[in-house]
Amino acid sequence: MTLACLLQAQPFTALASEAAPPFPVMFDAGEHLQKPDLSVLLRLRFLTTNDFPPFSFMDQTGHLTGFNIELTRAICAELSVADKCEIQSVPFADLEIALLSKHGDAVIAGNAVSPRLRQDFSFSRPYLLLPARFAVGRGLAMLRDPRDLQGKTVGVIANSTHQAMLKAFFPALQQQPFPDSAALMDALKTRRVEAVFTDGLQLSFWVASPASGQCCSFTGGPYLSQAFLGEGMTIMVRKEDGFLAQAFDYALASLARKGKLDRLAQQYFPSGL
Repeated sequence: MTLACLLQAQPFTALASEAAPPFPVMFDAGEHLQKPDLSVLLRLRFLTTNDFPPFSFMDQTGHLTGFNIELTRAICAELSVADKCEIQSVPFADLEIALLSKHGDAVIAGNAVSPRLRQDFSFSRPYLLLPARFAVGRGLAMLRDPRDLQGKTVGVIANSTHQAMLKAFFPALQQQPFPDSAALMDALKTRRVEAVFTDGLQLSFWVASPASGQCCSFTGGPYLSQAFLGEGMTIMVRKEDGFLAQAFDYALASLARKGKLDRLAQQYFPSGL
């Protein structure tokens, strides 16, 4: 996938009155897949983690919750196997061996698809793409095109995929690298740089948080690139259980078509990406 603007470019602000843009998903609303018959399954066990907010984490009552958890329940309901579904959290480092050892049937934990993993596992189509975004200080909030940042300083995390992506697709912009996200955000807030280019998910939470002091807003994008940002978030199954990946594709496409995927996303990402 080449760099593309998936959604219409709209400036983002942290004000609650502004509606978040549609969620970046990979399913055509007009696509209709055949519903699989999973009645032969005795149970369907999903493995995840409990330390990956807002996707999967323990709430104040000690219950596992998050976007991935609610999505799993919605998938099970769409496949008519809600009464057979189980969700268990395990350490991220143990997910692969747990799946291969048949302690679970699917992993929904944000594992990055790689050639190594494809040797042993199959994957659903992506249910979520994490874009790169520009954020600018309030004085530049009306900018709609990042090319208008030419001649200004754009902060980026040193030696990151986002730095490489910025150099490849916006070579005319002047970069200033920072060692980590905290330093990058502080530089934007204190106006030592006019803009930053980084992960849209982390940026959305920071922009909407008290830590930003409502200093900044999104501009342009979101920007997607499989070469730099990967294939997106998927559900992983054992190679021999590829039929489950196809079943998840059906459920995800159906949820997207009905608008349920977007409504679920708004609960956990009210400011959008």
